[in-house]
Amino acid sequence: MKNEVKKAAANCESCVFYDYDEDWDSYVCTVNLDQDEMAGFLSGNTRTCPYYRFYDEYKSVQKQI
Repeated sequence: MKNEVKKAAANCESCVFYDYDEDWDSYVCTVNLDQDEMAGFLSGNTRTCPYYRFYDEYKSVQKQI
């Protein structure tokens, strides 16, 4: 079960911070990383994203009801 969590955490498409940027005409991560975090990310030293949060659009709809 632990492997399933790691796989899900690596999927940016289901993350809250993965948004479409009209200027770049593509999807980008909107988390502001500092220089050390960005270096670790670009070098591939991180296994999973520490900022990953699953985006559930139905959760916000349930609050409206």
